[in-house]
Order: sequence, then structure tokens, then C-alpha cells
Amino acid sequence: MAKELRPVEELSIWEDAQRMLEKARRDGVETAHDRLQEQTPHCKFCELGTTCRNCVMGPCRISPKKNGKMQRGVCGADADVIVARNFGRFVAGGSAGHSDHGRDLIEVLEAIVEGHTGDYEIRDEAKLLRLAGELGIKTEGRTVMDVASDMVDACYSDFGSRRKSVGFLTRAPEQRRDLWKKLGITPRGVDREIAEMMHRTHMGCDNDAPNTMLHAARTALSDGWAGSMIGTELSDVIFGTPTPKRSSANLGVLKQEQVNILVHGHNPVVSEMILAAARSPEMVERAKKLGATGINVGGLCCTGNELLMRQGIPMAGNHLMTELAIVTGAVEAVVVDYQCIMPSLVQISGCYHTRFITTAGKARFTGATHFDIHPENAMQKALEIVAMAVDAYAERDPDRVEIPVEPVEIMTGFSNEAVLEALGGTLDPLLDAVKSGAIRGFVGIVGCNNPKIKQDSANVGLAKELIKRDIMVLATGCVTTAAGKAGLLVPEAASMAGDGLKSVCEVLGIPPVLHLGSCVDNSRILHLCGLIAKELGVDISDLPVGASSPEWYSEKAAAIGLYAVASGIQTHLGLPPNILGSETVTDLALNGLQDIVGAAFDVESDPIKAADLLDARIKDRRIRLGLSE
Repeated sequence: MAKELRPVEELSIWEDAQRMLEKARRDGVETAHDRLQEQTPHCKFCELGTTCRNCVMGPCRISPKKNGKMQRGVCGADADVIVARNFGRFVAGGSAGHSDHGRDLIEVLEAIVEGHTGDYEIRDEAKLLRLAGELGIKTEGRTVMDVASDMVDACYSDFGSRRKSVGFLTRAPEQRRDLWKKLGITPRGVDREIAEMMHRTHMGCDNDAPNTMLHAARTALSDGWAGSMIGTELSDVIFGTPTPKRSSANLGVLKQEQVNILVHGHNPVVSEMILAAARSPEMVERAKKLGATGINVGGLCCTGNELLMRQGIPMAGNHLMTELAIVTGAVEAVVVDYQCIMPSLVQISGCYHTRFITTAGKARFTGATHFDIHPENAMQKALEIVAMAVDAYAERDPDRVEIPVEPVEIMTGFSNEAVLEALGGTLDPLLDAVKSGAIRGFVGIVGCNNPKIKQDSANVGLAKELIKRDIMVLATGCVTTAAGKAGLLVPEAASMAGDGLKSVCEVLGIPPVLHLGSCVDNSRILHLCGLIAKELGVDISDLPVGASSPEWYSEKAAAIGLYAVASGIQTHLGLPPNILGSETVTDLALNGLQDIVGAAFDVESDPIKAADLLDARIKDRRIRLGLSE
């Protein structure tokens, strides 16, 4: 017997989502919420992390009954070893995703330096030179291209095996770097740590759960302080460092009278070209000949965040809005690169006139139209893609179009450089606000949607609760759209903050929730913490800061959470990872890491209780620094 569908009001807090979920049901379109309902109840062994498929002596599973059978796999591995193995590989997958994104940016910079592309350029030469100085690259008396060539080599080296530490690790305070060295978890190279994680979790290798978990931390650190950081910094160099600007968000950003193209994924390399092609007079004229008034490019997930930060394009939605955006019937094309792209989008696009277009060889989708984009052919292929989208406009059925809401205004573009500029070029005003208690601390709320949680209820609930307590929120990834739709990404949102934070926001003309970018841009938060810690002469673990991913789901989020904890930032998760089958691993994550790296994980589904946990950490750190609570 089919399960009764849940009311849409239980699935999302948003009107646009609820209305499109209703339309999807009318149109006979299956969504992630429907598939979750079909998949539950989940396998208990998998939820606990006690299944192992690492060799064909198995697969094996460990019984949660301690005195029963099946306490060891065929090879003899117990629950602790199996859970640690699985989590280590989970983190390796996440670290690989964001770091490979960073590698793609190195390849674009390399193509610029070698003259293989005219479609990309170095837009922020000053930042390139600053980064070169950080990495010990000589700049005086040299051309920008010569410096960029050395930057390419330095960044590639951070993916290799010959370094003792990655280049940007100098951004961490000395106390933290000394601790990593003492623990043997200094990240040496992205690919080295990921490969070693895979080796360690092969049968017959690392069979000590805490040891495996420490290398998982090292792997995550290689992502946060190298792979992701390279991705962020080189994106700024190539596409421009973000500055504050206004935009809009929700499904209302779709335009009834225009060709609507949505870019989705995580890497700006393709989406920047799609935007440029869509703005070309040739394509605009083509659209007008078909009766459209123009071409509208909107964003989904982190590719959308990248263009939002730098170009101000509107955000149509986050992870659980990606299917529903197509259901509006107003989208001519969804152009994707990689990561967080549901395979279901191909089928849903087929229910309408929407073209689903892939652009990365590492992310092909059966049934999609594929364009193989590289630096040397990027604009040519982007023009072909936009032309395909424009032509699809002629097939749009007006009777099937429903754009459910009006867009809301948001403010974006808060790179670290923009924050420092707003403060007059120094951290002193920010630190003074922290010392006075006007800003009690900072929490980065990052990451995803998960259909197990009412969409954005935890993301928004936590953000609202924290700013009430004079804790400034730094948002990245899918939290951005949630905060924007909730009215938290505009200066007027200061009215929802505590008196102290409100006063600071009003003086600076900024929101109490600052948008710092996409998921790789969590590296901006690491860098900012490093700057503050160095300014105060303390470790990152001494700061009144925290991190949270209330609705996380992905391997990348696990890597982000672990590199935050390993960097000394207490981190809240709204759902536990699949580790509860091991008391050893669970206790290490929730408690033991506190004694090892000065931070640990908290798991709490209720956003108010999560705010209490983060608030308690901030209060404790303020007291230790000799500040008022």
C-alpha cells in the first residue's frame, strides 16, 4: 500500500516551495520528499555505520547487540574499526570534491598564463600579488604573468606529496600549527592525504579507530587550508574579489516574459561564461525575435552563490528548490557543472520544455545534453548553450507556468577584503565591538538542505536565535538563500538582532547575517579566524566563535565540519553522521576531540537548543579572554 503523502506545510517553511510541491503533485512529478518517504525506514546497520563493503570476503555488518552474534566482520574488524573506516572514506570523498574544484581553478589560471584561453583573464591583479607575497613568491620587478606562473606551480604543489605543509597554513596562528605538528596531522598535500586515507582504510591497514579518525582530520584540513582555500582565492583572482551589492532571492526571480537560464553546481568557471554569453547582444536579439524581452540568468546552490557574490545575479533557490524551480514551467535551461546536482533533474526537465545541460566530463548525467567545456572553448560553447536555451523559449507552455511569489531583496558580497575595507582597513573596530560585548561572537552557519528536516526551518531558526543574542552570523552555501528569503541578508534585519549587534549593523549599514560565498568559501571563515587569532595573540580555539550545519547531508559538509573542529572551532550538526554504531568514535567526536584539538562536535536537531550550545561555548571563551559574558 502506498504511503499517504505528507502535507506540503510539513516539508518546507517557504510559500514558493509549498506551492511548487503542490504543483509537482498535480503534474505527476516525483520529488526528493517523495523518494525519502519511499526509502524510509532506513537500514539500521547503515545508519549506525556498521556495514563494511571494503572487500569481497563480505559485505559484513556488525550487530548493535553487544552480547550477540556478528560482533566482528570476516577479517575480524569490530564496530569501532568499521565505523572509523567508513567515516574516514566519507571525509575523503568530501575533501576530494571541494579540493578538485580548487584544482580546476588552477588549471584555468594555467591556461591564462600559457595563452591557451582568451575567454578568461586575471581581474584582480592586486590580489594575485598579495597572495604571491604570502606564499613567498617574488613579485618585485616581474610581470603579472610571471608571478601568476609561479602561483600556478605553488598551488599545484599543494596537491602533491613533497611538501611538509600546504602553503596557506601560515594563515593559521603559530599555536595551532604547533598543535597540528605535535599530533602529526599537519596537512602536507591534498592528494597525499586523500590517497593515504584510502590506503589506511583498506583491509589489513589502520585498525585503530582513533588513529584513523586523526588522519580523517588531517585529510579535512588539507581541504580547508589548501584545496578549498585555493578555490576561493583563485576565483577572486580570475573573476574578481566580491564587494557588497544588492540582489534578490526565491522563485520570484524567474521572469515570465524572459528566457530563464538557471546555473547550478559549484564552480564559477562555466557559469561566468554562461552569464557573459547571455548578456551578449547577439543572444539578447535572438531571444527578442522569439518574443522574449531578454535573458534572465539565476542561480541555484553554490554556482549561484559564486555569481551572486561577484555579479549580483539573483538566487532562485537552494538544494531542495532545485527540482521545484523546474516545476514552475518557466525555466528554459538548467546548466550544471558538478556537485549537489540531483540525478532526478534530468527526468523532471523532461516533464517540461526545460533543457538539462551538463558541462563537466567528471559529472555526466544519462539523458542530459552534454557540452564539453574547457578554458580554450568556454565562450564558444557558452554561446551554443544559451542559444539552445533561447530556442527552448518557443516551446514554453504558458498554461503550465506558475511563478509563485515576488522576490525578496538581499545583500551579498562580503569577502574578507570587503569586510576589512568597511572597517577602515583594520580589524580594530570589529575587535572593539567584540571586547565591548556589542558583538558577543561569531557563528558560521553553512551547508545544505536535507529532506529529513523541514526545509530551512533549522537554518533560519538558528540564525534568528543567534542574532537575538548579539552573535553575528556568517552564511555560506545553501544557508544563503534561506537567510535571504527570511529577510536576514539586508541591513534592515538589524531590527531582529540584539541591541549590541543591532547598533553595530546600523553604524556600518550591514546585515546581522553576512553572506561570505559558496561552500568552498568557508575557507574565508578559516582565514578570518586566523587573522583575528593572530591579532589577539591566541589560538583559534580561544576565540568566541562557532560553526553549524543544521541541515547538512553531504560528504563535503562532513569534511567542512571536521576541518572546522580540527582548526579549533566548536561545530554543531543538526543530524549525526553515520557513526553511532561505535561508542569509541562517537565519544571521540562529541567529547574526546575537545581534549585533543580544543573543539568537538555537538549534535542537536532543535535550533533553539543548538543556539544554547553555541552560546555557551562563546560565553566560555569570552570569560577565558577576560571579557564580559
